[in-house]
Amino acid sequence: MCKYSTMIKHMVMWIIREGDTPREKTDRMMEVKSRLMGLKGKIPEIVNMEVHFGLPLAPKDNYDVILISDFKSWSDLQTYQSHPAHLEVGAYVKNVKQSRSCIDFEY
Repeated sequence: MCKYSTMIKHMVMWIIREGDTPREKTDRMMEVKSRLMGLKGKIPEIVNMEVHFGLPLAPKDNYDVILISDFKSWSDLQTYQSHPAHLEVGAYVKNVKQSRSCIDFEY
């Protein structure tokens, strides 16, 4: 008998605000990625986490940054979302984002 366990996928996408120079936006994107990836060692509920950038030649209304993360349960996702380290990163991202979209689902 094969036993399947359900996982939670948490995906968030952001458009990062333009800066005074094109380099400023790129620096913000790199900082978002660095801070998000730093959560991996601080929050044990994270099973897996990836952060990727959209292609530079993609249409202007495409998202710039995507976070793809996995959790063992909804409870683990909630623990992650309320963790002080996550809240700190979230405060930074809130200040540099133009827009955000998110989806959480079981798989």
